[in-house]
Amino acid sequence: MASVHQIDKKAVFLHPSGPGDGKRTPPSQTGDRIFGALVRIAGLFVLALLGAIILMLFIGGLPAFRAFGLEFLVSSAWNPPHNVYGALVAIYGTIITSVIALVIAVPIAFGIAVYLTELAPQWLRRPVGIAIELLAAVPSIIYGMWGFFIIVPFMTKIQPSIISFFGSLADAEENVAVLGPVTGWLADRFAGPAYGNGILTASLILALMIVPFIAATMRDVFATVPGIFKESAYGLGCTTWEVVRSVVVPYTRVSVVGGIMLGLGRALGETMAVTFVIGNTNRIATSIFGPGNTIASLVALQFPESNPGGLQFSSLFALGFILFVISFIVLATSRFLMRSRSAGAARA
Repeated sequence: MASVHQIDKKAVFLHPSGPGDGKRTPPSQTGDRIFGALVRIAGLFVLALLGAIILMLFIGGLPAFRAFGLEFLVSSAWNPPHNVYGALVAIYGTIITSVIALVIAVPIAFGIAVYLTELAPQWLRRPVGIAIELLAAVPSIIYGMWGFFIIVPFMTKIQPSIISFFGSLADAEENVAVLGPVTGWLADRFAGPAYGNGILTASLILALMIVPFIAATMRDVFATVPGIFKESAYGLGCTTWEVVRSVVVPYTRVSVVGGIMLGLGRALGETMAVTFVIGNTNRIATSIFGPGNTIASLVALQFPESNPGGLQFSSLFALGFILFVISFIVLATSRFLMRSRSAGAARA
């Protein structure tokens, strides 16, 4: 009887469809086809949505591009009563506030990430990590209101001292061949009336907004460094700074660049927080204390007042298209840097 059971089991194994005619029935491909179609639709939907946004912005801004041509990009005029518009002031404000914010935010985010992964006690890492994530979830308008009621009065108090310091430094070095031009340039960058709002104030708000994104990214990628690498460095007598500089940063530099570019992308498109504190003046300020405009703040302020179909309406669409192009250039540059660094690491 045992041999009969064994034969039956072999028969069932060889013919899973049953002891019928012995032909194997292929599994149904309907589920795989449906699943493949759904994920393909999801991928194509992203491309279609992106293309629709680009097309909408370009078509909406086409009358402005036709009316002003390339001069639209280099003109600082923005005069609705005379229907004369230019994008230079908004482009300048967008780039300069984002760059200053990045210069401020990256060292702070780096310090937070290093502290959480290398120095903080275990019981403190989770609360600080949660606080970072909560800061990233704060709406931008809250940052704007906080900046308007807290940062602007604070800047009003400290700006006169900064202006006086750089002004006196320039006067003291005015006869020095080397330092005179440098201190004079710095004095011009930190000059002007102490209103509290302006480019530097907007940059500070942007820096506070993008610090959580960059810090969270750096913390996560720093945590992926194999422990044996760091332990080996510590075993050789390296300090914490030497381990971070020679082991952690080289191992994670590609992802760090990606996190920084993520923060820059957030800074470029920020609207309400900047609108509260930048001053909303359509002129290029030589001083970082001076008021200005960004593309997002200008669109947010004037879009409700513009006449649909008018030249101002089209110019705002054109500004939106330019902001999209700037964001695309930043993303493409970051991808290029990440790919080149990855290739260099692979060759090494």
